[in-house]
Amino acid sequence: MRRYRFFKAIKIVIIALVAITTFGYVVERLWNWLVPAIIGWKPISFTQALGLLVLSKILFGGFHKHGGGGPRGWKRDMGERWANMTPEERERFRSGMRGRGGWWGHHDRCKSETTSEQTAK
Repeated sequence: MRRYRFFKAIKIVIIALVAITTFGYVVERLWNWLVPAIIGWKPISFTQALGLLVLSKILFGGFHKHGGGGPRGWKRDMGERWANMTPEERERFRSGMRGRGGWWGHHDRCKSETTSEQTAK
């Protein structure tokens, strides 16, 4: 089991290094291709491109943990919330979702439109 974890850690480190190198290379090439021609600024080196990536992550993305617990985390969270709701809260939630025009709203609108068309005839 320890051996598996070690190889998994090595794999993650290798993937991270490849990703950082690739993103740095792409930023350097794009900068050196576009910015000197458009604005007239000097070309940058690979390490400057990595610094630019870190700076942009700090300024625009931040270093926070993204919530949700993965791609299926919202389902688990919603299941817990649904289990803790009273029947009145569930009905209020359903009626709120109908008003948003989601699947429930679309289905109910189609049903009500056909019923209203049939009664108009």
